[in-house]
Amino acid sequence: MMKFRFRRQGNDPHREKIKQDLFAFSKTVEHGFPNQPSALAYDPKRQLLAIGTKSGAMKIYGAPGVEMTGLHKDTAAVTQIHFLYGQGRILSLLDDNTIHLWEIVQRENRSHLVEVHSFNLPGRTTQSPPSVTTPSTSSAWFCHLSVGFLNLQNTPNKSLLFVMLFTCLVIPLFSVPEEYKCGKSLGPVESLQEHPQDSDKILIGYSRGLVVLWDLNSRHVVNLFLGKQQLESLVWERSGNSFVSSHSDGGYMVWAVSSSNPCTHDPISSTVPYGPFPCKAVNKILWRTTESGAPLVLFSGGMPRASYGDRHCLTILQDSNHVTLDFTSRVIDFFTIHCTDKDKGDNDPSALVVLLEEELIVIDLQMAGWPTVPAPYLAPLHSSAITCSCHISNVLPKLWERVISAGQQQCPLQNYENWPICGGKNLASDPKQKELLLTGHEDGTVRFWDASGVSLKPLYKLSTANIFQTDCDHNDSLTQAGEEEWPPFRKVGCFDPYSDDPRLGIQKISVCKYSGKLVVAGTAGQVIVMVLSDEKSDHMIDVATVDLLQDREGFTWKGHDRLPPKSGSVVFAPGFQPVVLVQCMPPAAVTAVTLHAEWNLIAFGTSHGFGLFDYHRRSPVLARCTLHPNDSLAMEGPLSRVKSLKKSLRQSFRRIRKSRVSGKKRAVVYSPTNKVQEANAQLAEHDAEVTPVQRRIEPRSADDSLSGVVRCLCFADTFLRDGTHHGPTMWAGTNSGSVYAYALDVPSQEKFSEQSVEALLGKEIQLMHRAPVVSIAVLDGRGNPLPEPYEVSRDLAKAPDMQGSHSVLIASEEQFKVFMLPKVSAKTKFKLTAHEGCRVRKVALSNFTSVSSEEYSENALVCLTNLGDIHMFSVPALRPQVRYDCIRKEDISGIASCVFTKTGQGFYLISPSEYERFSLSARVITEPLCRVDVERPHDLSAHSGSSTPLPPQANGTHKTQAESKSVETEGNRLLDEMRSALSSPVLDSPNSSADITLDTTGELTVEDVKDFLMCGSYDFAKKNIIWCNEMYLCGLRLKNNFPHTVHYCFSSMPRLSETRRFLQSSSV
Repeated sequence: MMKFRFRRQGNDPHREKIKQDLFAFSKTVEHGFPNQPSALAYDPKRQLLAIGTKSGAMKIYGAPGVEMTGLHKDTAAVTQIHFLYGQGRILSLLDDNTIHLWEIVQRENRSHLVEVHSFNLPGRTTQSPPSVTTPSTSSAWFCHLSVGFLNLQNTPNKSLLFVMLFTCLVIPLFSVPEEYKCGKSLGPVESLQEHPQDSDKILIGYSRGLVVLWDLNSRHVVNLFLGKQQLESLVWERSGNSFVSSHSDGGYMVWAVSSSNPCTHDPISSTVPYGPFPCKAVNKILWRTTESGAPLVLFSGGMPRASYGDRHCLTILQDSNHVTLDFTSRVIDFFTIHCTDKDKGDNDPSALVVLLEEELIVIDLQMAGWPTVPAPYLAPLHSSAITCSCHISNVLPKLWERVISAGQQQCPLQNYENWPICGGKNLASDPKQKELLLTGHEDGTVRFWDASGVSLKPLYKLSTANIFQTDCDHNDSLTQAGEEEWPPFRKVGCFDPYSDDPRLGIQKISVCKYSGKLVVAGTAGQVIVMVLSDEKSDHMIDVATVDLLQDREGFTWKGHDRLPPKSGSVVFAPGFQPVVLVQCMPPAAVTAVTLHAEWNLIAFGTSHGFGLFDYHRRSPVLARCTLHPNDSLAMEGPLSRVKSLKKSLRQSFRRIRKSRVSGKKRAVVYSPTNKVQEANAQLAEHDAEVTPVQRRIEPRSADDSLSGVVRCLCFADTFLRDGTHHGPTMWAGTNSGSVYAYALDVPSQEKFSEQSVEALLGKEIQLMHRAPVVSIAVLDGRGNPLPEPYEVSRDLAKAPDMQGSHSVLIASEEQFKVFMLPKVSAKTKFKLTAHEGCRVRKVALSNFTSVSSEEYSENALVCLTNLGDIHMFSVPALRPQVRYDCIRKEDISGIASCVFTKTGQGFYLISPSEYERFSLSARVITEPLCRVDVERPHDLSAHSGSSTPLPPQANGTHKTQAESKSVETEGNRLLDEMRSALSSPVLDSPNSSADITLDTTGELTVEDVKDFLMCGSYDFAKKNIIWCNEMYLCGLRLKNNFPHTVHYCFSSMPRLSETRRFLQSSSV
């Protein structure tokens, strides 16, 4: 027998082909709101929205289903994003002083977001962030740095060029008052704005209040505007005859642009909307013209500092209409969707898009009252912290329509057809089946999401707080009474991280999709049975109490109190309405719940035991205490801070002592038996390539705390009493490795009201190593999972095999084991032990359909461990099939939040606001399939992808093997051209703006050069010296595989001789 046990078995090619057709791992799409957004951009021509995050992620959104994601190589925060108008190109600025160019490219008839170039900006990362402007109709792009201006141009010969301009730093301030000349500098550039009618003019705003209108062609100042307040932002009026500046004192000014007056001292008007008391700065302002004639003014900030300085607000002003949008999170950025056609005289904005730190808000500016537009995606999943989740596959059309109807009655304006961001085209076909994702939240709500496609749409929100007596209603009334009429605040958004009572938190959810019944269980031991209703209802809720301790002596609950239910009738809107409230005592958090709608039964478990309740007769059927005498921690509750340090230390020393004793007992004694075991072990190691690794299981003590926690519950119609008669059963598994099986006597449907359900303990199993039981599932005679309630009676599934012997699959944290029923004899097992820290965290039975043939499918056991890897096993043989790395082992919250679907997909939280969706099936994959048609002069990605890239250069740019020599040759030629250009008599003329030297506080001095050169180590300073010489001669050239043409030359820079004299005198 030994030779057959360790016989080497080669891989079966046929089986390998079947596994390839069944299983394939891929992370497909991220649902929810991006975590920690930091930048926002919009392309009005392509109607695309871009969001950058602090982790370096780039996300592009268009019409529902049009999504693209990119990630920068380095984990740095995205500070700014800018679209190149209509080209499908995006420029991103990071806080590590780098610029990245992204392109939307077409591959396999679908669009992808690809990074094609990156560039390191000169200067230190600790300096003020660059100021950027992107013209609305051209391909130029300007970025202000601490040492000059960077200009990106599409040149006539289809090349992409970065040129450093020092022209704009030195401005002729011949008519500037003395107060502008007394300081060291004008401060950083706060804003760059292109002229709306003349793309050759740029408005430059300095922090101290000076605003300059600069002509790019003639390289001279057109107008100077002498502001007296610290500048925050600038915006042009559409005609270009005026612009608006916002300031740190909470006000804004309107300036007239006149060619006859080159220096303007005073604005047309100056307004502090929330004065006269000190106000916070107006961070950004927009000025939009409308057909009615009255301009629409939008700005963020500006609130009275003492009264509302902590509010996150955005103000909308038009004539007498004044609304202050009050958000619950910080405003990152905002823009308006308006007409960009220069032939039309007005902006006529249609929508306002506001990116907040925790959600995206869209305001309809065309409708009266400026209402909120519901978003079909980017919904804040974490409006209240997610505490649990549940997925429902293949939702029936009737249930789907009823849930949709209930959601529409909650939000009558929930119409996604008015969504203004509609760029691109969704190529994905309509899903074959509807899917629901239910999330339980800390504030006692359950939210229903459409998980059928790429966009996770909110459908319906269920609240359980109105069942209980809480202080939230009283606090709301006090808050409303205390609010003043000015400013005219309006609460906007649904993000609310604060829970009125932590006991309201939802812990477990169970749904019957065929009967429309729902069970939710909470933190304070509340279990609520709900029924879906299409009509409004006003009724009382039946309350029942189940004592799980069963009057056991020696236990005192030290945790929180129960939630008191409301007395009298309660009004409930159409949707899921509660009918029964079951209160577990002690009121500990519910750890497991299950529902069997066909038998009118629910089962629930806590850290003290489990109970069975008949919600039709409103009567408890069973209560079983699972506490061990040493389970004192179970009596303290999750919200209690009272813990016994003395007992914890005592238990720790006991474990150490036991491990030492067990180590001494394992001393090696040479005997014939040991020699045989060594030989067998060597054979097993020799056959390790095909034999699954089953590691040693560590035994656990029965004295471990919280051993009575109920981890899983399930109902099944199977054989428990004998092998000939099957009937209803209930199974419960605990943290100590105990499994309880009860035989239920359930009356027929005609006698539900007359007879009560009875439960009798049929089997009790104690796993040898006392590992916590994670899941229990009963398999029929063919090894298939039993169908759900009502599936067979309504001809929605095949009847289970009741002829062959059934089996029960018990999954613990350390092993899977199949027992034959009704004798409960072990059939097969597979060990995943704690020897290498591997523990089972999530288990599910999923069905996988072959890619080759839709008729062939297999059931598999899917397992997620604490190391973040996923194992899949055949059922019921428990043979390992495939293994995938899914979640980082350090991501504890991601592993704990993972939920599997019955079709081989899964969800887990990658942040408090985002679900990562993945697929284990080769056939069932939900991923973005979209196309965005773009028009641009040339395609950088097409050229860059055709050659082998070299390692990154010192300046962060890249070039290819095929073009490296040509780039050097082109660079030498450009160097000669620039030398001859700089020695031209035009530049030596006294009328040339390149030779103007004036007494100005904004001039680039030798001290500035010294500060730039000496801002780092010797190597960094040496690199800056080389850079400065190259910059003066030929500008900054992007070294890549494209020909370059210098579009601008330098002027008003310190002469090269002065720079060299400084370098010779310096220590460098």
